[in-house]
Amino acid sequence: MTTTPRPRFSVRAGLATAPEHDGPFEDMPEHLTKPLQEWVTYALGTEELANFMDEEEVERTICIRLRMSPPKGLQVSAPYYWTLTHAEGTDLLDVVDAVLAYKVGREVRDPESIRRLSGLLDEAGSAYRVAETSDGLEERVTPGVRDAVRRTIADAAVAPAAGSAADHLAAAWQAAYGRSPDPTRAYSEAIKAVESAAHSVVQPNNTKATLGSMLGEIKNARHKFTTVISPPGDNPIAPAEAMMRALWEGQTSRHGAQSGTVDETLEAARAGVHLAATLVQWFVSGAVARS
Repeated sequence: MTTTPRPRFSVRAGLATAPEHDGPFEDMPEHLTKPLQEWVTYALGTEELANFMDEEEVERTICIRLRMSPPKGLQVSAPYYWTLTHAEGTDLLDVVDAVLAYKVGREVRDPESIRRLSGLLDEAGSAYRVAETSDGLEERVTPGVRDAVRRTIADAAVAPAAGSAADHLAAAWQAAYGRSPDPTRAYSEAIKAVESAAHSVVQPNNTKATLGSMLGEIKNARHKFTTVISPPGDNPIAPAEAMMRALWEGQTSRHGAQSGTVDETLEAARAGVHLAATLVQWFVSGAVARS
């Protein structure tokens, strides 16, 4: 549970003013560097990982994946281990992320490492957290919003008519909030999630349906659709249509032009993911239906 940080005693006693910025801290704040280095040391030395394969092989593999090399002239018995445990700045975040991914990829179960890391990031006011899947870091999001998206993914996963909406929405979320965001992929996956969820309702007989073709279908047959939230008048599908159109027309990277393709910004991609989550929930729950 996330709680409001307790003010320092000096602030409570009126001896000092509260710091202008006390989190969330992006990148690598100085006060978190040493604790995270210690966590990497602990995570690489756990019995769960040691039982899996030779420790040096693990460390070498992670360094190779991160394109990190031991400093030239380094005279230590375990150069790859030293490189990982002495990383700083964003390199240290990459190491933490890679260690998490390596363990999950090798099916190494290590809940104590996850517990320690989550506690460190929480206490330090980091802008990052351990992903729900424990396979990496992701940016923090308001718990209520994160839980709503998670619930939508779970509902879509058990709804046969939603196709692969759950997979696409999960991929969009990770691409938007993971340690290395990919806005273009996040936006593309968000659109695919809506296409999957809406297909059986809007264009069930069109095997090549896209969000664009579905909007055309709605435009030509508004009377065939209903929504639980309907504005006055004879256009009950208007709320869902407006969101679908905003998502579809907001994708700047879909087409090339003489002026060059414009990729989505991270802010636009994240907004698109949340918009897609709402639409997926509407279609999966039956809030949008064919009359």
